[in-house]
Amino acid sequence: MLTETASVIGLDRALSEALRPWRSARATHDPGKIVLDLAVAIALGGDCLSDLAVLRSQPDLFGHVASDPTVSRLIAALAADGEASLAAFASARAWARGRCWELASPVRQDGPLVIDIDATLVEAHSEKEGAAPTFKRGFGFSPILAFLDHGKDGTGECMAGLLRPGKANANNAADHITVLTSALAQLPAADRARVLVRGDSGAGTHEFLEHLHELNLQYSVGIGGWPTILDALAVLPRQAWKAARDPDGRPRDGAQVAELTTHIPAGTGKPWPAGMRVLARRERPHPGAQLRITDTDGWRITVFATNVKGGRLADLEVQHRLRARAEDRIRCLKDTGLRNLPLHDFAANQIWLELVQLAADLLTWTQHLALTGSSARTWEPKRLRLRLLNIAGRVVTSARRDWLRLPRAWPWTPIVLAGHDRLHTLTT
Repeated sequence: MLTETASVIGLDRALSEALRPWRSARATHDPGKIVLDLAVAIALGGDCLSDLAVLRSQPDLFGHVASDPTVSRLIAALAADGEASLAAFASARAWARGRCWELASPVRQDGPLVIDIDATLVEAHSEKEGAAPTFKRGFGFSPILAFLDHGKDGTGECMAGLLRPGKANANNAADHITVLTSALAQLPAADRARVLVRGDSGAGTHEFLEHLHELNLQYSVGIGGWPTILDALAVLPRQAWKAARDPDGRPRDGAQVAELTTHIPAGTGKPWPAGMRVLARRERPHPGAQLRITDTDGWRITVFATNVKGGRLADLEVQHRLRARAEDRIRCLKDTGLRNLPLHDFAANQIWLELVQLAADLLTWTQHLALTGSSARTWEPKRLRLRLLNIAGRVVTSARRDWLRLPRAWPWTPIVLAGHDRLHTLTT
């Protein structure tokens, strides 16, 4: 199903064309085919280059697969031409994404396109280039990632990723700008103007918000408990707090939201972009939670900034809180090859990060095109593999044609068959 999806949206052809410069005149294997095979292996649960053996052992399904030395030489060549190879990956993914959206758009046409930016930690258990101590007293890397949120009825797409050492600063505006620029380039040009960028307090810097303001993009990002914020909370009238709501619209017990914009002292510190609003949310912490120094009267208080005009405060707060979906996307990436960076060189691991993003997108595009209308549309990778992708089958030849036989008693065989029918419909 994964390779069929790649064929339907032209990902195989896009990779072959983009990676043509890395194919020597006497090469037997197409670099695009090797990269696609690696992405499929990672999507199936592989976490190192040698896991390509899973595909190599099934030539009836996956064709002629390159040997481990051939794969290693290609990865080394791509890593040596870092910027050029990363641009090639990005162009192929953008082309395939555009084709997928032409067949069936995964996002609403009347609302904002939400891009979530967040960083994560990837542990390293050996001395790898670029690995460094992390703020959680670990050792490894701190990639920053951008995801497109499909909303409650879908999953999301990995738009861009930047590999960083473990000691990277969470508030590095340059890194946020770099990954956002790459993410915007993945979108169709006509859709870039309606992007809303969400992020945690790492994105709440003057430089990054000024950049968003210059691009005329909407944003909703967390900000820290600065003295001016604490002063505004101290003078905020009690009646300014309004009831918060859950994503389904029902009131959320013990949670309230208020706007601080007009209560923040003026003329203190560096000015923020015009039109920025500051909202605060307070909630009774769950039993056993430790309060922070900025929490008062037993309330857990979080603050975020947005430039979205109008709207109910409760709706703006829900919109910001749903950025937690980025944590789901990160968890899915770590189930799809990002739990460990298997190579030694930093540039090679950046290529691995691109392969992981390609594998994650291939899973998402398969769900979107083949599994729409079934519960599998929102399954996470682990469940997809267990129920659909790793299903036992048999390839038989009859009437000079190859047939894939699937077990009738398997509960999810109808979903697989319906998915293949949908993909076949898209090719006719």
